[in-house]
Amino acid sequence: MTSLPKTADFEAEKAERTFHMAAKGLWTAPCLGPIDGRLRTFTEKTLDHELIIDLGALEGLDTAGAMMLQRTMSACGGRTDESRFVNAAPEHMTLLVAMTDNLAPCPTEPPQRNAFILMLNRVGQGVENVYFSALHILNFIGVVISVLWRILREPKRLRLTSTFHHMEEAGLDAVPIVGLMSFLIGAVVAFMGAKVLQQFGAEIFTVDLIGVAVLREFGVLLTAILIAGRSGSAFTAQIGSMKVREEIDAMRALGLDPVEVLVAPRVIALLLMLPLLTFVAGMLGMVGGALVAWSSLNITPGMFMARTQEVIVLSNFWVGMIKAPFFAFIIAVIGCFQGTQVEGSAESVGQRTTLSVVQAIFVVIMLDAFFAMFFLEIDF
Repeated sequence: MTSLPKTADFEAEKAERTFHMAAKGLWTAPCLGPIDGRLRTFTEKTLDHELIIDLGALEGLDTAGAMMLQRTMSACGGRTDESRFVNAAPEHMTLLVAMTDNLAPCPTEPPQRNAFILMLNRVGQGVENVYFSALHILNFIGVVISVLWRILREPKRLRLTSTFHHMEEAGLDAVPIVGLMSFLIGAVVAFMGAKVLQQFGAEIFTVDLIGVAVLREFGVLLTAILIAGRSGSAFTAQIGSMKVREEIDAMRALGLDPVEVLVAPRVIALLLMLPLLTFVAGMLGMVGGALVAWSSLNITPGMFMARTQEVIVLSNFWVGMIKAPFFAFIIAVIGCFQGTQVEGSAESVGQRTTLSVVQAIFVVIMLDAFFAMFFLEIDF
């Protein structure tokens, strides 16, 4: 009579869709190493098949061997009940049943990481995201400029109906809110300036402060910020919703260029309307400042206009008007770019809309700082 092996071993054979496996020898922890690789290969070959394990030839079994047998049974047949084990000794079956509830891996605690390292990691990821976002936006700016140049060479490509619609939506409809904001800003600047200048008996210089602050900086900057939140976000939401509904894919299937159809009219509309809104903002800001000067400082409108013509040079007005088209281009391009980055869900539309407003306001303020230094250097 042939003696059983003193180490763990098994034999397997297939009958239709059922595998029969005969476990032999000592299935204890010190003896399981040599067969672990073979057993895993056998498990991969028998996935989703029924498995019968014959334990009649086992010499010994411990918890490690029972766990390995239950793991094999679970992976192959998806069942771990004792009916799949045949010819098992009572003590062996007791071990197998005890191992049934321990097949799931134990939860492991997440590794503890240094807070400073985590902070550096987040900063690095943020810098990387900013870098690649800047590259993508610059690439999109190049595409938009190329399309605008094509429209300039072939004016028939310009979609007048869409352009006028966006001029009304982004420009004319924004006049009331822009005018009210500028009027109040001019009044606030005049009031605060008057409070300070009265201490030195220089109330008349309030006119200088209003003229320079409103015409040169506040008029165009606050108008651009307001339009970024109002129209830039609308551009993102509109184009993003079209992308969610796969309308942009349909345009491409029809041979239409989405940049020419959707982006160019919005960019052109904002390029035309933001300078006009800046002019309105500057004028109403001056009116608000003049009313406060009249009511608080007894500076009549006639004196206010005379002082304005005397000390406020025309360059202050042109500085604001020069900056307006650059701000308009950035707001429109970023709004449209973020709309094209929507990834097919309402949540993505909301995220991109928020991101477009934040990016547009940040770039507008950064450009304004650049223009301030530039005009200071050229003494304009």
